[in-house]
Amino acid sequence: MLDVGKWPVFALLPPEELKLIRQACVFGSAANEALYVTVNDEVFALGTNCSGCLGLGDLQSTIEPRRIDVLCGKKIVSLSYGTGPHVAIATADGEVFSWGHNGYSQLGNGTSTHGLTPALVSTNLLGKRVIEVACGSHHTIALTTDGEVKCASLIASLQKPQIVNIYHGTQVFAWGYNNSGQVGSGSTANQPTPRRVSSCLQNKVVVNIACGQLCSMAVLDSGEIYGWGYNCNGQLGLGNNGNQQTPCRIAALQGVNVIQVACGYAHTIALTDEGFVYSWGANSYGQLGTGNKCNQAVPTLINTEKERMSEVAACHTSHTSAAKTQSGQVLMWGQCRGQAVASPHLTHFSSTDDVFACFATPAVTWHLLSIDAEDYMTVAQSLKKEFDSPEISDLKFLVDGKCIHVHKALLKIRCEHFRSLLNESDEECIEVSQFSYLVYRAFLEYLYTDTINLPPEDAIGLLDLATFYREMRLKRLCQETIKRGISEENAITLLCAAVKYEARDLEDFCFKFCVNHLTAVTQTHAFADMDHELLKNFISKASRYGAFKN
Repeated sequence: MLDVGKWPVFALLPPEELKLIRQACVFGSAANEALYVTVNDEVFALGTNCSGCLGLGDLQSTIEPRRIDVLCGKKIVSLSYGTGPHVAIATADGEVFSWGHNGYSQLGNGTSTHGLTPALVSTNLLGKRVIEVACGSHHTIALTTDGEVKCASLIASLQKPQIVNIYHGTQVFAWGYNNSGQVGSGSTANQPTPRRVSSCLQNKVVVNIACGQLCSMAVLDSGEIYGWGYNCNGQLGLGNNGNQQTPCRIAALQGVNVIQVACGYAHTIALTDEGFVYSWGANSYGQLGTGNKCNQAVPTLINTEKERMSEVAACHTSHTSAAKTQSGQVLMWGQCRGQAVASPHLTHFSSTDDVFACFATPAVTWHLLSIDAEDYMTVAQSLKKEFDSPEISDLKFLVDGKCIHVHKALLKIRCEHFRSLLNESDEECIEVSQFSYLVYRAFLEYLYTDTINLPPEDAIGLLDLATFYREMRLKRLCQETIKRGISEENAITLLCAAVKYEARDLEDFCFKFCVNHLTAVTQTHAFADMDHELLKNFISKASRYGAFKN
């Protein structure tokens, strides 16, 4: 399960849908558009749909997710977006699809007509395998390879064996808006279709690309870094403020091995193989992390308190920067919810994604949020999966002739009753007759998941069990479940149960509901069958409450 809870655009999705999300991206001028991919490789979109950027075939906004049929099953490996916005993706098959705003031909289809549905970008890319895409405000670049091999390598920045890709014959293609040379064609004419960025990148192996609003960056396998496009804030790191129409190597980083680059609106940050972070460009919000607000035209080493960094993050829509340490700590700086934070600030976050969800303006994702289909499960997910699974259980309960498979250790950890019971018994099968199968199974499942899933009438039985075992949290959950399911037909039944199990808060809730719906409630079978003493108390209390004044 991918955690997208910090992005408000997903707030209305039901829990069962959220559990299916494997990849997601939030974009738009107000973080009001989103795409997501499910574990079944279905692609959905929701939001305001500016310029048709949701790829749904129309310009209609949608508060509920709608499926993008043409992308289902495509297996997205890279996604980026512009400020129009336009969207570009690369698939596992090496294809590129784009859609959305196209006023500057940033979709690469040779026109300037907005694209309402994802369309294959094919010009000059046939036979090429696209492995990464990056978008500026209105231009797009793509990294291609003719093939790839995998090998084991020791990445110094992580100091542990990793499987990395070695690409042969990589090329960078660019298209779209080119007023500052960001397409790298040697001119400032807009580029309507993909064009190879050659010049200094000829015969070199590119491993990472990124875009600022009006500039482009590329990292080579040698650790060199090249930039081109707009440079009035020094975001190309060349020591000057002149725009560049072709890629230029950042000479100031000679001898430094860069492994990742990220671009903000008008600033750039780079990570080295030794875990150092360099920054350059605009700095009016402290986004360079240098402790001041002065622009820097050459890369400047950021003071990260001797912590080794493993990731840097920035987004061309904002002036926010973030980095993650090798030990898992997350730092942020720059424009953070309107404040200018000029030096790296330690957060409690576990991911750089959280920085952009909570502090960037707009609160968009800086890259495609992804979780592998085969990724590890959390402790909670693992426990839930193993509940009532006979494969590795060491204890079973027999209730109403049916078995429930559990684990002694977990039961002893989670419940005082079982700690005492199982410490005194080595039985592998325990028969339970006091409670029904449905109720007892719900109780055991609660110990594995911290949740209950019962209709209110059945939750009464679980409330009885929780009272008997003195499980106070479970008792509260039962009461909340019963409250959510109360109706005129079952209100008296639930009230009687609340009285029986001394659930005072629930009793007051049910009583007030009965009084507010008195005519309907008194006509139910439950009211007719009500215990005489309870009925007398109910009428007396209702009278004091003013129920019979009229």
